[in-house]
Amino acid sequence: MIKSSAALETFRSDTLHDLQVTKYGFLLFENFSLIALAAAVDPLRIANMIVGRRVYDYKLISSGGDFVQSSDGIRLLPEVKTSDCEAFDAIFVVGPNPIPSRRNGAVIDWLRLQSRNGTALGGLDTGSYLLAQAGLLNGYRCTIHWEDQDALTERFPKLTVSNRLYEVDRNRYTCSGGIAPLDLMVHLLSLPPGSRSLAARVLELLIAERRSHEQRQRTSLRQYIGAEHAKLDEALQIMESNVEETLAIAEIASYLRVSQRQLERWFHERTGKTPAQVYLQIRLLRARQLLFRTARPLEEICTRTGFTSITHFATRYKAQFQISPIADRKRYQNAL
Repeated sequence: MIKSSAALETFRSDTLHDLQVTKYGFLLFENFSLIALAAAVDPLRIANMIVGRRVYDYKLISSGGDFVQSSDGIRLLPEVKTSDCEAFDAIFVVGPNPIPSRRNGAVIDWLRLQSRNGTALGGLDTGSYLLAQAGLLNGYRCTIHWEDQDALTERFPKLTVSNRLYEVDRNRYTCSGGIAPLDLMVHLLSLPPGSRSLAARVLELLIAERRSHEQRQRTSLRQYIGAEHAKLDEALQIMESNVEETLAIAEIASYLRVSQRQLERWFHERTGKTPAQVYLQIRLLRARQLLFRTARPLEEICTRTGFTSITHFATRYKAQFQISPIADRKRYQNAL
């Protein structure tokens, strides 16, 4: 309470009391990410507390006005329907998990209307995919949760998709899932009409650290077992970049200008596994990602992860995950 009181006193004494109200809307889809919504909304609440009044107004939006259920089963009742014609400075699409197979034409038309009216648009978690469906990310940099990057780039190959935590490109704000919306919102709070000092105070009260938009999502084994070992990191990067057309371990060692024996020693010291075992794990993890996040047939997934035989792939997959690929896909879908 002492820290909060000090924060209020500090910011009442500067120019922030002159801030005009900024209106944010959060469009919820069935199975939306609750943590993404909370990570985006709470910085706004705290900013209002610091300033001493509601300078950031935020409302939840739905297409039909009914309760909307999050991916973890908690239901929220939005205050605004898309048909209410309420104006916002920015609207954030809080995307569902998984990405819906069917398009919601009415909502897409509504988002296009908001764009024509000059409203800034954002996507949280899979919200970027829905903005792309509406054609509202064409010509903009964007990002999405790493699990859904393949689905986004496959469906919209002309998009410029990064692996960053968030992207701000003119009036398009996109971010990956989890708590990355916090990073995006803190960045927006640091821009006019907000300030860097306001954003810093919000982070302090949230007991969080600022992460740059240049920071990338942690998506692979490389960022865990290759840290602080340049050659091992490079070897893992080569493996991740050559999943469909695999390389021999001797080829990788030759490229790194080390002996195969030395490469094997590094992997054993860091992982307790051989390079070939780690390479196989990388390919199987990529296969599982494709099984879960796309509708690609098993034959195509085998090809895209360097397996020439479905039988061999299924055997390796079951050994890694203790379940067959088809059963694993069904289990994942049934759990949604």
